[in-house]
Amino acid sequence: MLKAVYPGSFDPLTNGHVYIAKRAADIFGKCVIAVLDNSEKKSMFSKAERVDMIRSVFKNDKNISVAAYDGLLVDFMKKEKSRVIVRGLRALSDFEYEFQIAQLNRQLAPEVETFFIATEPRFSFLASHAVKDVFKWGGNISDMVPQEILERMVKLQNKD
Repeated sequence: MLKAVYPGSFDPLTNGHVYIAKRAADIFGKCVIAVLDNSEKKSMFSKAERVDMIRSVFKNDKNISVAAYDGLLVDFMKKEKSRVIVRGLRALSDFEYEFQIAQLNRQLAPEVETFFIATEPRFSFLASHAVKDVFKWGGNISDMVPQEILERMVKLQNKD
């Protein structure tokens, strides 16, 4: 059984992310959702909050786990004893960026392979930043994120 690592900021986790994680777990046997802070993005939730929320979404999925990490993904891969990175693709435009990152990771750790999983067409428009914008302006995101995530977003919004 292989263990795949699915890295991302997941701020917030979308139904597209859920789809990719479940597919990765089905294909490889186990999937670790690796949560990081993206310095290029302003986070809605702290890394610890995202880990907690994602764990609640997958609480009944025994072959999916969640961990936070800092630093290089390839170092996290060694710690996890995994050679498989999974990345989701929504559209052709995702491929160029993801391909460059895969090549960089391959240069740093030749034993690590990146596998791309295309999402279902119904999730092809979902991006965390877009979900946050729709939510900020009062749009309905109930079919874009898991219920646990929506509840936490509403709670955070009501706090302000």
